[in-house]
Amino acid sequence: MTPTSNYLSCVGREIHYMEWGAGNTETVIAWHGLARTGRDMDDLAAHLATRRYRVICPDTIGRGLSQWSPDPANEYCLAFYVRLAVALADQLGIERMHWVGTSMGGSIGMLAAAGALRGRMRSLVLNDNGPQLAESAIERIRSYAGAPAAFATVGELEQYFRTIYKPYGWLSDAQWRRLAETSTRRLPDGRVTPHYDPNMVMQFTHHANEYQLWDAWDTLDLPVLCLRGESSDLLLRETTAQMQVRGPKAQVVEVAGCGHAPALNTPEHYALVERFFVAAG
Repeated sequence: MTPTSNYLSCVGREIHYMEWGAGNTETVIAWHGLARTGRDMDDLAAHLATRRYRVICPDTIGRGLSQWSPDPANEYCLAFYVRLAVALADQLGIERMHWVGTSMGGSIGMLAAAGALRGRMRSLVLNDNGPQLAESAIERIRSYAGAPAAFATVGELEQYFRTIYKPYGWLSDAQWRRLAETSTRRLPDGRVTPHYDPNMVMQFTHHANEYQLWDAWDTLDLPVLCLRGESSDLLLRETTAQMQVRGPKAQVVEVAGCGHAPALNTPEHYALVERFFVAAG
């Protein structure tokens, strides 16, 4: 199915989102990771749209085609992202939804399910995300996200993405090219760089420890599937072991051949998500 590109004003900020499977009976919100865009969800969304799902894939404020925040210290944080998610769902008339969140997108979903979207979220898929993340991995991500590299050509930027996102697992050449082209912005000097506001790293300097979410986790009362990349350095096995016995008692599946985070781009990945939605009802 052909997706559409759309814009809405949410909490006074313009948010871009892709919509797949308009008119389908069930809705999925698919939210990307920290330094990424909603286009990361293209493959999963295209698959789900051929079933019975309408899939909404937003760009978080400061990423992709969404507006950059004029108040980065206060708006680049999970609490504001949840406000955006609620406003988006309200304006699109989404009363009930499934949620798929990669990394940061999973934390947004977790907080929303524990708060403003409680009772509206039917199920939650956490893609290499949980209520506790390894500090060393957060520091690794912050080290490159806060100072994005710049290159003379898109080809060079693609090679950079192939290096830093190697833990995603297998992507075809066409998928790497799409990732590069949907993640590129050109600087005033003509070079290209990843398509996000570097100030989004203020989340780590102004909102310390906000990815420590056990308090929210323990209140969740919906089905949760956690997909952990088998070599992930962000979501540790001791954390997923706790996730299986605390709060909603998540179903945990380790995804072979990848780290942080599974690309959600293979039939095996699609089947894990779709079977979980069906079982969740």
